[in-house]
Amino acid sequence: MPFTISFFISTMAFPTFVVLLCQVAVFLSLCVVGEGRYSIFRRFKEAQDTKQGSPFEEQWFPQKLDHFNGADTRVWKQRYFINEAFYRPGGPVFLMIGGEGPANPAWMKDGTWLTYAEKLGALCLMLEHRFYGKSHPTVDLSTDNLRFLSSRQALADLAHFRTMIAEARGLTDRKWVAFGGSYPGSLAAWFRLKYPHLVHASVATSAPVYATVNFPEYLEVVWRSLASENTECPLLVKKASDDLVERLKDPRTYENITKDFNLCSKLQIQTDMDSAYFLETLAGNFMNVVQYNEDNRGFEGVTGTNITIKVLCSVMTDSSLGDPYARYAAVARLMMETTSMKCLDTSFSKYVSDMTNTSWDGPAPIAGRQWVYQTCAEFGFYQSTDSPNQPFAGFPLVYFLKQCTNFYNISAEQVAEAVTQTNEYYGAYDIRSSRIVFPNGSIDPWHALGVTQDISADLPAIFIKGTSHCANMYPARSDDPPQLTLARDHISLLLQQWLKQ
Repeated sequence: MPFTISFFISTMAFPTFVVLLCQVAVFLSLCVVGEGRYSIFRRFKEAQDTKQGSPFEEQWFPQKLDHFNGADTRVWKQRYFINEAFYRPGGPVFLMIGGEGPANPAWMKDGTWLTYAEKLGALCLMLEHRFYGKSHPTVDLSTDNLRFLSSRQALADLAHFRTMIAEARGLTDRKWVAFGGSYPGSLAAWFRLKYPHLVHASVATSAPVYATVNFPEYLEVVWRSLASENTECPLLVKKASDDLVERLKDPRTYENITKDFNLCSKLQIQTDMDSAYFLETLAGNFMNVVQYNEDNRGFEGVTGTNITIKVLCSVMTDSSLGDPYARYAAVARLMMETTSMKCLDTSFSKYVSDMTNTSWDGPAPIAGRQWVYQTCAEFGFYQSTDSPNQPFAGFPLVYFLKQCTNFYNISAEQVAEAVTQTNEYYGAYDIRSSRIVFPNGSIDPWHALGVTQDISADLPAIFIKGTSHCANMYPARSDDPPQLTLARDHISLLLQQWLKQ
């Protein structure tokens, strides 16, 4: 049986409205880094400010470009951070895995993993993922160069880094533990799976281990999460979304829609892709809030940490604001106002232009081109509206698959084959390994692709009722629900037990 933690919480604090609006187009990320704009690992994060003052200096590791071609001797510099404050001689080594965004040094001084490190006397390292942040293996982001961006190359980076750092610092016989959340949570599990001689145990938080082209279940969980606050809330969101879809059929409504949602330029809908991009952008307000509902993320420098499902539903059920469509627009305006966003850019043509720019300094939001490439070449994860059991409309699977073709010349058939290969390589839900714990939150839509039932006694699941994406990774606070506190304690006990083995 999985370790399921659930309590009835009667009162909770809900601070003032604050949110960062993410325009969306296609995931997750190391819950400890930024995610930019793309919904496919739903911005497991907004762009993080990694320029905040930090006592932890960035360091650089000479990394191989292609681990699977011995004739290719090219190397590049990979960024990493180190915290030796808690290390005691003979203690373990904790390795935090970077994801689809810049590695944020804030995690070198905050986060639950450091609580474990202090208790266990661990040395702490964080390695930035290739092609993200400042870790640039190639001169640009051309599709030809992006062939070196994959989870397999990233795991080989981790293996080589672990081997060389261990030799250089006399840590070869120390027990290494991998940590990660979201996509890096998957990497943490797969690192233990594929390199068991190098990593002793892993904490794979909110890890989507099952790759799938179409992921409409994400929005199904969004429905259930909104309904957990107020059963009318997702129904009102659906009414608003359906109303908006109908209005888009009549160009005479575009001027009013432009004003209602404070768009940067008059709405232009000439293709299905134009309307899908507009509709997904607005749905992203709800998707992002649900994914990170009440996560303690303020230390990362993220704006918008105080807006919650309760806040969204309070707006959607406020009849004084008008009909559901008007309330839907009020949510969008509120989010723009609280982040000093002057207007909302919903131009799909501009998005295409940004995403096909191959410069490291291009206009696409942080890591956008890279992460969407990984979804096309490995994972899928497309959060479509293809299910009837969710509140939105207008961005079907084909909308995402066309982006793969337009941006990287990857066909829908190639995406499907890539996803099949990913599951064959890693085992999907049927992971055969040991000493990996899989924490997931019931509110988090990504739990639908994660391990929520024990695979074995040595591959336990911790399903935390009422919490969202990577909640157990964030620093503890006094008003945390008791089930979250228990989950963190359970992970601590597992680590103590496994490190004795």
